[in-house]
Amino acid sequence: MAAFYDLCVPAGDIVDRWDWDLGCLRFAGDSFPHVWPNFGPGVAAAFMGAQLRATEETGTVWFHPARELDIRDIHLEYDPDNVWLRRIKDISRAAVERWQGLVQVGMTDLGGNLDLLSTFRPSEKLLYDLYDHPEEVKRVTWEAHELWWRYFDEISSVMQPLNPGYSSWYGVYSEERSYVLQCDFCYMIGPEQFDEFVRPELAASCRRMVNGFYHLDGPGQLPHLDSLLTIPELKGVQWVYGEGNPPAEHWPEVYRKVRDAGKLIDLWGPPSTLDWITNLLVSGKGIVFHAWCRDEEEARALLARYGAD
Repeated sequence: MAAFYDLCVPAGDIVDRWDWDLGCLRFAGDSFPHVWPNFGPGVAAAFMGAQLRATEETGTVWFHPARELDIRDIHLEYDPDNVWLRRIKDISRAAVERWQGLVQVGMTDLGGNLDLLSTFRPSEKLLYDLYDHPEEVKRVTWEAHELWWRYFDEISSVMQPLNPGYSSWYGVYSEERSYVLQCDFCYMIGPEQFDEFVRPELAASCRRMVNGFYHLDGPGQLPHLDSLLTIPELKGVQWVYGEGNPPAEHWPEVYRKVRDAGKLIDLWGPPSTLDWITNLLVSGKGIVFHAWCRDEEEARALLARYGAD
């Protein structure tokens, strides 16, 4: 995690380490050399003034407001000299200059939607704000939306035209603008509030990119799936069933619903999971699968079975 490096460590030294790591790997199937500057999920909050705290002992990064404010007093603004924005741009620039298009450099994990707002307005209070100050919540959400896209474009611009394309933390390549969107906060709200506070911003973001996916994280987000699938510009869904829950094979109705809506599917699992979903949906077309293989032999066998060796 790049956030663990002290700011005095040159960006080029971080890229040197990445280069060594990549040199120890083999790339089979559709895999490709890929890195991204990891400063924790939702680092756009740090760009907006939140405090970034990296804890190397636990391998986590947390974001906290400099001071807690009433929703009516929160105004998110752009800071061109923000230390974290500059750091990520420096690392991204050093990476593309080093590899000259031989490695795909991905977008940092900017975060999404009400998750960023809940950094500045802790979740339990933001939940009350949805009832007490709905227009203020929408105001700050759209402020965050505009800043998010400014950061996305700025970071992308330092990597073009050398960077081969677009990618993010989930490691799927796109020749055109792409990102995996999310809103973990919506685990705590119902469909009506999702449609009022979350869906409009997600739809607007999907319209600003060619290949937008949604990170559907956990059973608590399933009540929002029908609404998500009505966003015309949303290309696909990444269903994550969550720690402690049964694996992909226990959620056939989710994958059928996504496929019936004409959306693409992103999922992980052992080779047996790909066999299962291919049989479930009749075809493996429209599925990006991240295989968990025991060794290279198993990986090669999987590729050969699907004609991708």
